[in-house]
Amino acid sequence: MLLLTFANPVFAIFATTAGILALLAIGTAWLTVVQMMRHKGGFRAPEDLKRTPLNPAPRPDQQAPVEAVERYRRIMQNHLENLPFFFIIGLLFVLTDPALELASWLLWGYAASRIAHFLAYASAQVHDIRATFWTIGSVILVLMAVMVASTGLAALR
Repeated sequence: MLLLTFANPVFAIFATTAGILALLAIGTAWLTVVQMMRHKGGFRAPEDLKRTPLNPAPRPDQQAPVEAVERYRRIMQNHLENLPFFFIIGLLFVLTDPALELASWLLWGYAASRIAHFLAYASAQVHDIRATFWTIGSVILVLMAVMVASTGLAALR
């Protein structure tokens, strides 16, 4: 069986979780825009203060930070710092041909940890809660990376 096809259930799980996490990041970008429009502020670029149909009465204070907007920007930054590792190491992990049950736990576990992290951050939970979900995801990535590296080393022998 080819490993990088949807006939491989491990690849199918990876593709599904990667798609869900990409949608989470895209959704976060949209939530940032929604907050900017809702609060009519939190804009960053000077041209955002020009009069347009979406901003008919621009004000200089529209470039001041708005916590609701900044929260989603921080969440997005966290996605951008973490999700690429999953997309890369997850794909390489599929190539190790892991046991389906292990792969399922790791891939779904990572996706669940990132969704939980998003929900904790979006609802302004204390750092300890966010950090717990982040740590779970990070440990999962480390486990997958170790498996990838050890499989690679074994193939070099």
